[in-house]
Amino acid sequence: MIQNQHINCLKSSLVYTYLSSLRMVVCILAGNAASLLLYAAPILTFARVIRRKSTEEFSCIPYILALSNCLLYTWYGLPIVSYQWENFPVVTINGLGILLECSFIAMYLWFSPTKTKIKVGAMALGVLAIFTIIAVVSTFIFHDHHHRKVLVGSIGLVASIAMYGSPLVVVKQVIMTKSVEFMPFYLSLFSFLASSLWMAYGLLGCDLFLASPNLVGSPLGALQLILYCKYRKRGVMDEPSKWDLENNGDQDKSKQSQLAVNDHIADPKCRS
Repeated sequence: MIQNQHINCLKSSLVYTYLSSLRMVVCILAGNAASLLLYAAPILTFARVIRRKSTEEFSCIPYILALSNCLLYTWYGLPIVSYQWENFPVVTINGLGILLECSFIAMYLWFSPTKTKIKVGAMALGVLAIFTIIAVVSTFIFHDHHHRKVLVGSIGLVASIAMYGSPLVVVKQVIMTKSVEFMPFYLSLFSFLASSLWMAYGLLGCDLFLASPNLVGSPLGALQLILYCKYRKRGVMDEPSKWDLENNGDQDKSKQSQLAVNDHIADPKCRS
């Protein structure tokens, strides 16, 4: 009897160790790879913005929603809300996300028109104000980790779903124009990968506040990829190269010179 109990305890210990190891592997992939790529994906978009010195038809909403998500989950992972450092990987990756998203929003403000600057600035300040209120309430109104996690986790759940679905704000434009030029592919791809991995991480740790939003985020990311695959052949218009512009300019000059010669020959005064 005692031997059977010992064997059962040993089996339970091995299962727990296996699940903990698996969760750590998923955590490393989710925290240090997919999520980093997700937050860094707009680098390609902003390389184009800087090159053209214009935000064109790109929306800033995905970056503002990503900032709100990073702020909330960084707060969620800190020992003030969570138990000690049980969610340390959540803090590290979302802390890095805050720096990246702030950089993208700053660049967007720099290259956007005045009217857009006011709109984006108001949204960003609104996000910061809401986060400050949540941080103060969770710190001074609630005095135990459980209730703090429920409050911050519930709001973070909504913010996370909004972040994963944010690229869908251009879906109407994609369908109408049948072009994915202003729907960044890598943002959609890494959104799908990160949400799928964080879903596994949350389920393995029995943390519904981490798993639940990603149960929605993963299908939303898949939908974005389906739309991209459907309309990608009519996608991005390439910028004309300097060589093409020079050749076109030379051709135009040749045509103008030929027209001038023809006009000169056709002019009666010149023939007389």
